[in-house]
Order: sequence, then structure tokens, then C-alpha cells
Amino acid sequence: MLSTEFDDHLETKITELYRVHKERSAKIDWSYHEFIPWDKAMCFKRVPWDKSQVTLPENVIVAVETALLTEVNLPWYTTHLYYTFHKSMEVLKDFIKTWTAEEDQHSNLLETYLLVTRNVDPERLHQLRKSVVENGWTPDFTHPIETMAYTTLQELATLVFYSNVAKVASPYDKDLATLLRRLAKDESLHYAFYRDTIKAHLDLDPNLVMYLDNIIMNFSMPGAVMPDFSDRMKIIANEANYGPLQYFDQVLDVIVEYWDIENLKTTTDEAKKAQSNILTYHKRLKRIRDRFVGSSNIEFRE
Repeated sequence: MLSTEFDDHLETKITELYRVHKERSAKIDWSYHEFIPWDKAMCFKRVPWDKSQVTLPENVIVAVETALLTEVNLPWYTTHLYYTFHKSMEVLKDFIKTWTAEEDQHSNLLETYLLVTRNVDPERLHQLRKSVVENGWTPDFTHPIETMAYTTLQELATLVFYSNVAKVASPYDKDLATLLRRLAKDESLHYAFYRDTIKAHLDLDPNLVMYLDNIIMNFSMPGAVMPDFSDRMKIIANEANYGPLQYFDQVLDVIVEYWDIENLKTTTDEAKKAQSNILTYHKRLKRIRDRFVGSSNIEFRE
């Protein structure tokens, strides 16, 4: 757990971050029923589902369904966050409660949209959802700094995912693009809190970078527990505007720069090694990214 010393020094800063979050979220408070095209709804008993009713291309359906199957594991994410922070300062526990309440609508919105528009087989979706939740999510990290770092990457990746998929979905369904962008707004606020909490810790003690290299270098989305996740992500990367190149440009590169990893004044051997590991990893991925973009003559930064 974080030591009492860090709690004492950072409580005022993090309390202010939480106040700002609450203020911003209150201005964009919403309910998922506002974003559902209810005029398209039909009773499944009266009109059974048939694949001929599908209106979206497969790549968009795969992207939305994958997002849903990631969001439904909220109980497991909350469990991990509670376990991580239950002995930490009150403001972090308060934020987790707020975060849970705000995230709770996401799976409801995505699932209801898919069912109302009949873009998925409801029985198949039910079985997938049940399987994912039964599988749970058990990360291999428990230190608060590690968890904060992971949630920073995860929230930003989700924000970018929703925003990028919205661009692909827009020509087929404006309602879907609108609701995806609405979800992205929530993720942007969550990302900002976690990102700035980590920044406050690094400003206080740059040696805390020792907890970041494992998270940054081995990051994977929590949705990786779902069936055929790799196949899904290949489709999304090739046809739905979110893959390794977007992850580097819009997530990893952004985080490494914001936390100013290169200029941290580390003093311990463990911290120096972690700092070097992150920078080496970042440079290696940048070289791969540059080679690919150069050979394709494509700019991937949005």
C-alpha cells in the first residue's frame, strides 16, 4: 500500500482532482435511455431475431460488441480497485465509488443499443456476456501505483477506441456514433483523474517510476479474457480504426510524454532501471511505428 507519508502529502492535491472531476461530470450527467433509438425496438417474441435484420457492417458490430463485453466486467474491476485502495486515503475510495456509478451505464447503453437495433443475435450475446463475467478478471498487480498506472492506460485506450470507432460507424448510424462519443466523454474524465494522480506521485517522488515499467510494457486491455479476443482485435485494427499504431500514437506516446518519463530525476538503481526500460520500449515501438508509416505513406495520429 502507499505509505502514510505519501497520503499526507498528496491528499490535498488528489482531493482537488476529485472535486474537479465531480464538477465536470455534473455538467455532463446523463442517462443511457437518452441515446437509444427506441423507435427501432420490436418485441423478440413477436418478431424473432434474424440475421437479415442486421444493418451494420461486421467490423462495426465486432467493435461495439467487444466494447460491451469489456464493460460488463465492471464488478470485477470494482473488486480489484476496492481491494487495492481500501486501506488508502478516503478520497481515493470516494473516487472509486463515483467511477463505478459512472461506468455502470456503459454496458447497459451498448447492450440495449445492439438489441434494439437487432444488430446481434440476442441469445448469442447473452451467452457471450455470461461467459465473460464468469471468467472474471484477475490482474497480476496489486500495488496502488501499478493499479493507477494501469487504469490510466486503460481509460485512455478506451477513450481513443470509442472516438475512433465512432468515426467508422458514423456513415452507417449517426445514433451509434453519438453514443460512442458520449461514452468517450466519461472515459476522458476518468483518464484525467488517474493520469494526474500518477503525475502527482511522480512529482513527489520520481523513484515511484519503479512501479510503472511492468504495467507499461505488458499492458493489455481487460477485455482480453473474452473468447476470440485476438481475432476481434485484428478485425478492429484493420477495419475499425483502432490497432497497434493508434495505441502507440494516441495512448503510449501521450502517456510517456505527459508523465515526462525521460526527465524524471531518479536516484535508486531500481527506479533508474525501470525508467530505462520504459524509454527503451517506447523507442523500439516508435521505430516499428515509423517504419510501418513510412512504408505505407500513412499518418496514423488522429
